[in-house]
Amino acid sequence: MSRIEPSCAPIVALDVSSADAALRIVDVLGDSAGFYKVGLELYTAAGPDVVRELRARRKRVFLDLKLHDIPNTVTGAVAAACALGVDLLTLHVAGGPAMLAAARDACKAPTKLLGVTVLTSMLAEEVSVAWGRQVTDVSAEVVRLAELVKRSGLDGVVASGGDVAALRSRFGPDLLLVIPGIRLPGTDRGDQRRVATPAEAARAGADYLVVGRAVTKADDPRAALAAVLADIARAETETTGARNR
Repeated sequence: MSRIEPSCAPIVALDVSSADAALRIVDVLGDSAGFYKVGLELYTAAGPDVVRELRARRKRVFLDLKLHDIPNTVTGAVAAACALGVDLLTLHVAGGPAMLAAARDACKAPTKLLGVTVLTSMLAEEVSVAWGRQVTDVSAEVVRLAELVKRSGLDGVVASGGDVAALRSRFGPDLLLVIPGIRLPGTDRGDQRRVATPAEAARAGADYLVVGRAVTKADDPRAALAAVLADIARAETETTGARNR
């Protein structure tokens, strides 16, 4: 029997330093999780073989490399990622329109390209320093970058839970929204600054939630993932009920 996911689905982040550690998490979660993120730490340590192993286990893969380089280099990297059969791949929107267009042209199905807007570890003051101008509304900057993503023909963006409402208001359902910085109520936010609960992000209209330490560092990862799914389900039930009233 195939696993049924909510319309807003979790992606479990394998932010660990070896393939063995990553696959232990996959074994613990078993059929309760079908979508995993491979980020810079794991990909640097284990390379594309860990992606191949996840695909061999019939898992979907979000390859979160945040590519940002000259168009020729990004073209080769995107082509290599597509050859691995990853479902999602990230690029920094700050790479500019030529880089984004080169990535789009190199991308083959089933891989979808996501533009990283503003990291969830950054607040307005950090963005202001990095960009050399005063920023007071981070969500407005996220929407501005998402406009470039849309014009470049990419599939979606990575943004914070607090940005989802503004993105949906501007783009409706036509942009895939992948949201990191997800924390269960009452848990430590770590180095993330702009965080959201699963219910908050789902209620606003997120498509995927990237959940890492809240699940992988929990005493019982399966129970923690079940709590994430329950929080999403509550939000979707509330949203459906509100629409039917």
